[in-house]
Amino acid sequence: MSTKLADLAEKLKIPVKDLKEKITSLGFDITPRARVIEDDVAELVLDELKSKKEEETKGPEDVAEIYDEIIAEEREREIVKSQRKQKAGKTDTKKSDVKVNREEKVEIDTSKPIEIPESITVKEFGEKTGIKIAKIIGELMKNGILANINQQIDFDTAQIIADDMNVKIKRKRSVAGVEELMAGDISKLLQVDDPSDLKERPPVVVVMGHVDHGKTKLLDSIRETDVVAGESGGITQHIGAYQVEKKGKLITFLDTPGHEAFTSMRARGAKATDIAILVVAADEGVKPQTIEAINHAREAGVPIIVAINKMDKPNANPDKVKGELAEHDLQPEDWGGKTVMVPVSALRGDGIDTLLEMVLLTAEMEDLKANPDREAVGTVIEAHLDSNLGPVATILINTGTLKIMNNVIVGQTYGRIKLMRDHNGKPLRIAGPSSPALIAGLAKTPKSGDILQVVANEKIAKQRSEEVILQTKQESEEKMSGMDTVISTVKSEKILRLVVKADTKGSLEAIKQSVAKIKDEEVAVKIIHSGVGSVNKSDVMMAAASGGIVAAFHTDFDSPYVDKTADREGVEVKKYTVIYALLEDIKKILSGLLDAEIVRKVLGRAQIKQIFLTKKKEMIIGGKVLSGKLQNKAKFDILRGKDEEGEDKVAGEGRITSLRKVDKEVKEIGEGNDCGMKVNSDIPIEEGDIFEVYIEEEKHRTL
Repeated sequence: MSTKLADLAEKLKIPVKDLKEKITSLGFDITPRARVIEDDVAELVLDELKSKKEEETKGPEDVAEIYDEIIAEEREREIVKSQRKQKAGKTDTKKSDVKVNREEKVEIDTSKPIEIPESITVKEFGEKTGIKIAKIIGELMKNGILANINQQIDFDTAQIIADDMNVKIKRKRSVAGVEELMAGDISKLLQVDDPSDLKERPPVVVVMGHVDHGKTKLLDSIRETDVVAGESGGITQHIGAYQVEKKGKLITFLDTPGHEAFTSMRARGAKATDIAILVVAADEGVKPQTIEAINHAREAGVPIIVAINKMDKPNANPDKVKGELAEHDLQPEDWGGKTVMVPVSALRGDGIDTLLEMVLLTAEMEDLKANPDREAVGTVIEAHLDSNLGPVATILINTGTLKIMNNVIVGQTYGRIKLMRDHNGKPLRIAGPSSPALIAGLAKTPKSGDILQVVANEKIAKQRSEEVILQTKQESEEKMSGMDTVISTVKSEKILRLVVKADTKGSLEAIKQSVAKIKDEEVAVKIIHSGVGSVNKSDVMMAAASGGIVAAFHTDFDSPYVDKTADREGVEVKKYTVIYALLEDIKKILSGLLDAEIVRKVLGRAQIKQIFLTKKKEMIIGGKVLSGKLQNKAKFDILRGKDEEGEDKVAGEGRITSLRKVDKEVKEIGEGNDCGMKVNSDIPIEEGDIFEVYIEEEKHRTL
C-alpha cells in the first residue's frame, strides 16, 4: 500500500518539499515529481517525528493518531478499489497494485533459520527476513545506531534485531581467508556452527611410540588384516587412515610412520587428532622416541592412552613400564593417576577389545561433535602423484560432508572431486565428519596439513588458490629469520618454548634445573622436549610445531639434511658450549617479551597569562615558565584550585602542539621566559591555570 505525500505533509503540518528532503535523508530514492510513498517509508518518517516529540517531552499520542488515521484511510481506499474491481469484473493492472500483489505473494519460510552473511544492508536484511524496513531502522535507533536502508550492519547486530522480532537467523559461512588456508588454521571455519546442529562424530586416533615397539602390528591387529607381511623390515611405508567399528561406533585411526607426519601437520597449524595411543613394549620400557612421542602428544593437547604391548613375551614387565612412565608424569589409573594403561599383545590380539573400549570412553568424555549438514572442511593427511589418477590426497573430514563433484580449495591448489575411495578402495559418494577418504581431481599435489574447503564453484576455488600462491611468494621473499619468527610467535602467549639437546645426561639435568629458576609473573620458559644426543629432524619439527627454538649444548646436527630442514621450517638452532651463555640468551629473549613500563617525567610548570584564540578543543594562549622547562609536543595536566588536603587539583589534560618564543617556533623554553603556545585540551583553559608539563618514557624491563 502507498500513502499520498500531500496527505502526510498536511497531517504532519510540514511542506511537501521538506517531507521529500526528510525521506531522501533516510536513504530512500524519491523523484521530485513523486506524489506517493510506500507505507514503510511513511511509518519511518512518523517514527522519527515521534522520537523527536518524545525528546521534547511532548506526548506521542498525536503522532500515533496521525499514523492510525493515514493507515485507516489507506485501508478504506483499498476496500473501495477492491469493490469496484469486483463490480466491473476487471483487474486493475496499475504498477502500484502489481507491487501490492507481488508483496502478497512473497512468503518467508520462518520454520528454518535464514542465512545472513557477515555483513548485510538494512534493505537486504528486510527482504531476507520479511521484517519491515521501518521496524529494522526503528530497532537500530533504539540501540543507538542511526541507519538508512543502505547502511551495512554486522551479523551480531542483525541477530539482536532478529531475536526481538522472533525471527531465526544463522551466519552464512564464508570461504576461508588466505591466512587461514596458509596456516592450516581451521578454528574459524569450525566455530561458526550453531550448537544445535552439532552431532556426535567418531574419534580420530593416532598411534605413536618407539621404533619396533609394535605400532604397525597393533594397527594390523585392530584392522584384522595383515599389511605388515608385505612391508620391508616392518617399517610403515605409507600414511593412511582407517576406520573400525566397535559396539556400533566408528573409530578412525591414522596410520603414521612414528610421529613425523603428526608433527608435520602440527607444524602447519592443523589439529587432525583427538586421542593418542602410546605404544610401549613391556619387555623394553620407555625409550628416547617414547619420550618424544609423549612430548608431541602433550604439546598438541590430546589425551594419551598407553598400550603396553608384547605382553606375550616371557620377560614382559608392565610394572617397570608404568614406573618409567610415571617419571614422565603419566601416572597409571591403578596407581591413583589419570592415565589409562592397557596391557595388550598385538601378536595374539589380547587386550585389543579393552583398548578400543577405552578409546570410546575417552572420546565420550571429550564430547566430540561436528555438523554433518554443511559444506565440508578437512585436513590433508597424505598426498602423492598417482600414475593413473594424477594428484591424489588422503583427506580427514573435520566437519561437514564431502560429496562427489564438490568444488574445493586445498591449500595452494584447487579442483573438483571426481573420485572418492575409502580405506578398502571402495568408491564413496559422500564422506562425513571424521571419515578418511582418498580423493582425486585436484590440479596439483597438496601438502600434508593443508586445509580442504568446499566452495560454490570452480571460479572461486581457482581465485582463492591463486591468492594463496601469491601470498606464499611474498612471504618467502620477506621471510623473517628464525629468531624473529620465534619472537613474533611468543609475544602473544608470553611463553618461550625450548627443545634442549645435550651431550650428556648430567649436562642436560644441569640445564633443566637452571632454566627452571628463570621465573617472572608475565613471561615464562617451557622445555617442551629434552634429550641426550645430536639434534635430529624430530627435534626441529617439534620446535616448528610449537613455535620454539632448539638449544644444542656440546652437540650438533646428526646430518646435514637436518640443518636444511631447520632452514626450511624457519627454526632457530642455537649451539652452546657454556650453560651461562644459554641462560643469558633465554633471559634476553624473555626480557624482550616483557611489556615496557611507562614512566612519567615532569619537565616543568607554567602559568597561563592570556587567552588569544579559542577553537573547539584547540586554543592559542600565552604564559610564563615558572619552573623547569616546557617542551614542544609534551603533555600537560591543567591544575586549577586546591582540593580538601590543600593539594593542586587536576581539572583536565592536554598536549602542546606548537611552542613559540616571541615570533620564532622553538623546541623548548626554560624557566622565567614568556611564551606562546598552541594547545589541545579536553576542557577550556582559563587565565591563571597552571600547566604541569611532562613526557612519558618507555622503560624496558629485564629479568
